[in-house]
Amino acid sequence: MKKLLLISVLFSAISFAQKPIFASAKVKAATVYFNAAEIQQTTSVNLPIGTSEIVIKNVADYLNENTVQIGAPNSVTVLSVQFTQNYISEYEIDETNPAIKKVRDSITIVNKEIAKIQIEKVSNSKTVDLLDKNQMVAGANTGLNIAELMKLVDFYKAKRSELNNTITLLQERETKWAIQLQNLNKKLEINTKKEEKSSNGKLILQVMNDVAGNVNFDINYITNNANWKPFYDLRAVSVKDPINMMYKAQVAQSTGMDWKKVKLTLSSGNPNQNNQAPILSQWFLRYGGYLDDFKNEDALSNKLQGRASGVQLEEEVVTSYGIKKDKAVRSINANDVENQLNVTFDIDIPYDILSNGKAHSVALKEIKLPATYKYYAAPRVEKEAFLLAEINDYSKYNLLPGEANIIFEGLYVGKTNINPNQTTDTLNLSMGRDKKISILREKVVDKSGTKFLSSYKEQTFTYDLTIRNNKKEDIQMLLKDQYPLSPDKEITIELLEDGNAKINSETGILTWELKMAPNETKKIRISYKVKYPKDKVIDNL
Repeated sequence: MKKLLLISVLFSAISFAQKPIFASAKVKAATVYFNAAEIQQTTSVNLPIGTSEIVIKNVADYLNENTVQIGAPNSVTVLSVQFTQNYISEYEIDETNPAIKKVRDSITIVNKEIAKIQIEKVSNSKTVDLLDKNQMVAGANTGLNIAELMKLVDFYKAKRSELNNTITLLQERETKWAIQLQNLNKKLEINTKKEEKSSNGKLILQVMNDVAGNVNFDINYITNNANWKPFYDLRAVSVKDPINMMYKAQVAQSTGMDWKKVKLTLSSGNPNQNNQAPILSQWFLRYGGYLDDFKNEDALSNKLQGRASGVQLEEEVVTSYGIKKDKAVRSINANDVENQLNVTFDIDIPYDILSNGKAHSVALKEIKLPATYKYYAAPRVEKEAFLLAEINDYSKYNLLPGEANIIFEGLYVGKTNINPNQTTDTLNLSMGRDKKISILREKVVDKSGTKFLSSYKEQTFTYDLTIRNNKKEDIQMLLKDQYPLSPDKEITIELLEDGNAKINSETGILTWELKMAPNETKKIRISYKVKYPKDKVIDNL
């Protein structure tokens, strides 16, 4: 029994010591997430019966080894899988590489030529040695007459000169072949380094095979060197037409291998996130110094600043004007599937994405969005009007957060952000600024001022808001302004005039919904009073 076990161990050791079998994997499909990708590859290997070591090249330079899955027929048992970037073996370079094979074949031919020359040199050198020895023998034989001796000397001289000339020529030929061999070795080194560089990542498989022959392997793993993000083109001809939305994706990868004719899937999921459900533990209260923060005047001012700057545009404002040439985008139909946890886009034709880290544009689908248009302005923070498109029931379009190009009336007018992750029923898309609506917010000096009352200071602020519609059609305007809120009982605020606005006392936001005819001007006045200790300073009024 011990003998059989020893034989088995020796057989395994001998098997694994055999020359590894090299194979190159081909990318078949890729599911790209926002910050990772699941790669599906295939390869074919001709295996003998028994145990073998397979080195699979052309896998990602960096991958999560814990996610590697190998699919093989029932006749093959995968004993182990290892990922490495530093595989060291005398057989590491794939001899099937055409460039390497050509150089190695040339080196073999040159070595043979050098060997032939060296044999001829040895033969000629031995012949010279033999002539020299015969010269000594001839000199010792005094029985030769002068004529015979002269013939012998002439023969020796001519033959030795011929042999030496031949040796010199052979040495010159050998030198030329040696230079060529040196160049070939340098070329081999360069090609070898290219080969190593092009396939840094390798999977080393130890397998046991029951039936000799060609075996197909399926390889799956996750790498973080790929990503995608959604972006959009929003095109509108006028405020009376729906929005034509082109849903796109920017896909980039730097896995170290080019994806050629790959079945591409885009997913909003995260394969690296922690999927463990959270567990609540005891929640113990403790004392802290948070109340003392408001005794500090700087902290008070910062708190008031945070409250007073509450009005912000819901979408990013337009950043530039002018005409922009749209990049060429490959038109693709993608089937979007809303899963329980994410949204997936299956692209129906193979795609090429190079491993250069550059974004490749992929057109997913085109959507016609019914929209209701209105104008929005918050002149306290921005003295221009923005065109908003209201989209109802937007969840059915499977939109994802992303940047959007705005093309309105045939002109590129800037960018905005789409954020469908909100709780309201309506999605507001900012379509850019409209210069044909004039907005002015002026302080009314004679209605504003400061009074000192014993230990308190009282400041009154009055503003006139002037809006003019310079367009040729009626517009709906949503106008917002605000008054400050008090974070401290020593500060009192009174709203004196609200201009018939809808008031949100919790946020201090004043809202007007205006309908304006062409060339119509409307003026609204607001006023508020702030009272606080005169030894204090509020720097954001």
